[in-house]
Amino acid sequence: MEREHSMQNGQPSALAADNARLRFGTAGVPASIEGASHLAGLQEVVRLGLEAMELAFVQQVKVDPQEIAAIKGLAAAHNIALSAHAPYFVNLNSADRQVVGASRQRIVKAAQVAEACGATRVVFHCGWRHDATADEVYTRVRDQLLRIQEELSRKNVAITLCPETTGKVKQFGDLSEVLRLCQELPGVEPCVDFAHLFARHGGAFGPDEFEATVQSISRALGPAALLRLHIHVSGIEYGRDGEIRHLPLQQSALDYSALLACLLSHNVTGVVICESPTNDTDALLLQQAYRQAKAARKGQEVKPDGNNGRGHCNAAAGYEG
Repeated sequence: MEREHSMQNGQPSALAADNARLRFGTAGVPASIEGASHLAGLQEVVRLGLEAMELAFVQQVKVDPQEIAAIKGLAAAHNIALSAHAPYFVNLNSADRQVVGASRQRIVKAAQVAEACGATRVVFHCGWRHDATADEVYTRVRDQLLRIQEELSRKNVAITLCPETTGKVKQFGDLSEVLRLCQELPGVEPCVDFAHLFARHGGAFGPDEFEATVQSISRALGPAALLRLHIHVSGIEYGRDGEIRHLPLQQSALDYSALLACLLSHNVTGVVICESPTNDTDALLLQQAYRQAKAARKGQEVKPDGNNGRGHCNAAAGYEG
């Protein structure tokens, strides 16, 4: 079933309205200024020429109240696509009702603060499988997401919930589970983490699997979902149980060039967030590779700018910026 674009305050969201390109950015503050504030991180994203940032609330949901308006204004002024990642300490399938309740509240609080900062999406991991069957886990997670949606609606928080494909096989969040949630819950859209999928499949996840993933999203949610897709990419180390840790792209076997080629071939647009330890340099690497591949399809040329070799597509190349 094809779904309509997400709406924010009665208007199409920034991601839904962007039908021209993929926007690349960092998960949290750029690595070059690690430890800086969210606002300083966003300022660095702008300076680098990136176009997206995911506010990292992964340890706690905390933003200096005096910076919230500045973050929102800066992102709007520079057309930066903002999202947020809720805390890692979420388990919507816990047998402990207090853990489930606290998990809901972490997502709700992340959504509230993210929306105040101008973000249109909040990303999160749903939890762990434990000893339950796949159907039992799915039902519990779906029911908790419904409760989160209801609470956000009561609080007049308009933001898109994005459950993420996860990297460990013992976690809830393979592609089919995430897409099913998005089919059954209006206003929920996927965060497709290709590094996590790569780790889940023991590294056996290349061009054919990229193609199958994009086609699965289109079949499940309609072709319009590919115009506002939220993506995570990084290098990754994996073992028998899946993800071990994120790596710089060039230290990993994940074929990011083939991934970008696949996304281009399907005219996928939206946001690509880089989660590698070198998130800024790798986001720039992805952005430049994407622009070069896109220009090559049009028979154009992308020239690097003078910012320490960081590239952008010049006006003659016709990049839709």
